[in-house]
Amino acid sequence: MSVEMWTAVSSGVVGVASAAAAVWSGRAARRTRRDHRRDDFTVVTDRMEKEINRQGLKITELEETSDRQDKRLEGAGVAISYLIERVRGLTSWVRAAGLEPPAAPPVPERAREFIHHDV
Repeated sequence: MSVEMWTAVSSGVVGVASAAAAVWSGRAARRTRRDHRRDDFTVVTDRMEKEINRQGLKITELEETSDRQDKRLEGAGVAISYLIERVRGLTSWVRAAGLEPPAAPPVPERAREFIHHDV
């Protein structure tokens, strides 16, 4: 074999070895299916964590709103009780004076379940 032949064979062997090394390194650098699944799981858990935090804030806000409404309803109940007692007192005073109080207008339909009056 001549020198040119050895050069050609060795460059061919080096080329094949280089190609094999490139294929092997490309395969080794490629992400496996397991890596993709792990990353998908991480993305899903991050989204779930964000959604859970958002829902927690929403629940806290709803609880605060509910507490405010409960306080308002309690205050309204006290005010209504006071007004009922005041009307009863005035009605009693008018009747004690020998007069008759004026007739009350009809109770609205929506208010009937809340108003139990005997005046």
